[in-house]
Amino acid sequence: MPIPEKKWTIDEVKSDAVTKKDIIEYIQSLATLDFLKNNKLNGKVATLAKNAKKPALIKAYENLFSAEENFQSGDGPSAIEQYEKEKKAKEEAQAAEKAKESVASSKKEVIKFTKQILSKGDKMNFPKRGDTVKCFYTGSLPDGKVFDTNIGKTNKKKIPLQFKVGTGKVIRGWDEALLTMSRGEKAKVIIEPEWGYGSKGLPEVG
Repeated sequence: MPIPEKKWTIDEVKSDAVTKKDIIEYIQSLATLDFLKNNKLNGKVATLAKNAKKPALIKAYENLFSAEENFQSGDGPSAIEQYEKEKKAKEEAQAAEKAKESVASSKKEVIKFTKQILSKGDKMNFPKRGDTVKCFYTGSLPDGKVFDTNIGKTNKKKIPLQFKVGTGKVIRGWDEALLTMSRGEKAKVIIEPEWGYGSKGLPEVG
């Protein structure tokens, strides 16, 4: 749009008769959003008036009239209305994303095993899902009855069980617990039914 006539002379703008609030409101009513952003005048009038220095506002007022491109076309919403709309949309998008993350966090699965370290490992080499692990184990019930083991008389050659961890080759509780153990570690792992053999238990045990 063509450059309009100035509302105030520079002397008038510098006087106490024209407040910082007056200058900001006037510039916001005419300037493009880019001009407002470049001069840090995109925001709430009250907040801007409180923090802005009048010499900076006077300079922005003078700069506004230096080129036609600094002025809005006059069609549609004002630049500041456009800014507030964009700001609100951004805040709503951020709030929605935060809510989504909160829901996802609340749905995180509860760990279904507890681990007691009996002998520390090297604390450096931890397996990742899909890695092949070798281990000795003893499976027992809460009353101490052993239902499976590869330690002792049943495994005279002392051959460890070997499988790819974290891939469902063994019960989930064991899979997940092994991923927390470093090389050489010995631990007692108590697994809840959901990550063990389920509510029916292991058939052979009864």
